[in-house]
Amino acid sequence: MVKLDKIYTKTGDKGKTRLATGEPADKWHPRVVAYGGVDEVNAALGVAAHAAEGDLAEAIHRIQNDLFDLGADLATPDRGRDLGWEPLRIVAAQVERLEREIDAMNAEIPPLDSFVLPGGSLLAAQLHVARATCRRAERDVARLSGLEEEAVSAPALAYINRLSDWLFVACRAANNNGADDIKWVPGANRDNG
Repeated sequence: MVKLDKIYTKTGDKGKTRLATGEPADKWHPRVVAYGGVDEVNAALGVAAHAAEGDLAEAIHRIQNDLFDLGADLATPDRGRDLGWEPLRIVAAQVERLEREIDAMNAEIPPLDSFVLPGGSLLAAQLHVARATCRRAERDVARLSGLEEEAVSAPALAYINRLSDWLFVACRAANNNGADDIKWVPGANRDNG
C-alpha cells in the first residue's frame, strides 16, 4: 500500500529524485524521462475520459491504472538483486487485453484509404493528443531499453507500443467508427498560397 503523507521532499530542488528502489537518480535520467512520459499519457487520458462514455470510458480508466503499473515497473530497475519485496511488473496478459480490444474496435471500422488528421469529434481529438503523447513515451521507453546498463521488460515495451495502436483505433471509433475522420489530402494547399 502506498502512503504519502508529505508531498514535498526538496530533493528535486537539486535536480534529483529517487527511484522506487530508493536509489538516487537525476531528473533527466532516461529512466525518469521514460516513466515521466508514461505519466503524461495518463494525464492526457484523464482529459479524454471526461468526454468518453460506457465501455470506452471504462477501458480508459482501466488503462490509466495499467499506466500506473507501467510507471511503477519503469521506476523499479531490475539490477538483479533482491529488493526484499516483489516489484510490480507489466505482464503479457495486459498487452493481450489491449490487442483483443483493438481487434474488437477495429472490426466495426472500415479500413483506411488515407491517413487521418488528428481531430473530428472532441473525444477523438483528445485521444489523438494521448496517442501522440504515447508515441513520445514509447520512444523514451525504447531509448531506455537500448541502454546497456538498463533493463526494460519485453511486456513493458510491448504495452506502451500496443497502447499507441489502441489509442489510434479508439480515435477512429470515437469518430463514428471512422465516418467522421478527417482525411489527409496530400498537397491540398500547395497552390492556395
